[in-house]
Amino acid sequence: MELYAGFGGNVGDVVDRFAKAIDFLEDFGIKMVKKSNLYRSKPYGFENQNDFVNCVILFETDFVPEIILGLFKRAERILGRTERFKWGPREIDIDILFYDSLIYKKPELTIPHKDLQNRDFVLRPMFEIAPDFVHPVFKRTIRDLYSDLKDDSCEIIFDERWQQI
Repeated sequence: MELYAGFGGNVGDVVDRFAKAIDFLEDFGIKMVKKSNLYRSKPYGFENQNDFVNCVILFETDFVPEIILGLFKRAERILGRTERFKWGPREIDIDILFYDSLIYKKPELTIPHKDLQNRDFVLRPMFEIAPDFVHPVFKRTIRDLYSDLKDDSCEIIFDERWQQI
């Protein structure tokens, strides 16, 4: 199954945490297939904090969404995520964006990720690696959702370490 995951963070060495998270997930058989560039974006929700670094990664997995969510949360904890407040600073945040074309709604998990259609830091890297992916709820491509986006202030950033992953 194709799993699109959004990675983000704005505390400490985010790129190092992203790399370690990928290694952690691959140790469990969640295989990275493709990754976007890194993007710098303004904070979403709570603005009085550092800019974020974000990317989208396509993985291949046979795990069910609940197991994936558990592994994502475990990776975040291992890599030092401190729970603060909603939309606050994060060492690392890993979200399930899409799981094939599954539509899934439980109290602890919604797939596709709700509100991603309004987030430049999700749509721009997603557009980079899968512009023709069709959002299963809106029945529109990422290309179309991205072209409708009113605010696109994120920008590509270069980190040599990311190129080697």
